[in-house]
Amino acid sequence: MPEQTGTATKEFTITRVFDAPRDAIWRAWTDPDEASAWWHPESVVTPRETVELDVRPGGRYRYTMIAPDGSEYPTAGVYHEVVEPERLVFTWGMPGDDDAPIITVTLADLGERTEMTFHLVGIDGVPGDENVYDGWASAFDVLDARLEAPRGGPLDDGGQR
Repeated sequence: MPEQTGTATKEFTITRVFDAPRDAIWRAWTDPDEASAWWHPESVVTPRETVELDVRPGGRYRYTMIAPDGSEYPTAGVYHEVVEPERLVFTWGMPGDDDAPIITVTLADLGERTEMTFHLVGIDGVPGDENVYDGWASAFDVLDARLEAPRGGPLDDGGQR
């Protein structure tokens, strides 16, 4: 069971261990084709044409999630720190939101596995909130399922797993 913690302050952390090398998880966060495949909770989609990533300090990104009922959720932010392949720090919110929450993603190399620590500051979140925490936890489930897909898929690293 993945470790997931919540706090009473406006922040939360989710830690997951993925059965994939760190470079594959880095690619999942920084390649627009990969991001469109999992940057959403289960049953929601992120069309590839809505995803733009400029992964560098000061670079911007945007994407739009679309719910089953057709509701659209445009999301955007700015990268503050990019340390390949171990750390990303970026804002996360509505386009134009100058006070958007900050997300820090840290990837620890465990050989053929990767421990990802996802820390969001600016929004309350606890397991079962049916909101931001649960949305990200569900997105990580989508990523996990994608990583478990048969070899030859988009994150296949030529047998390096």
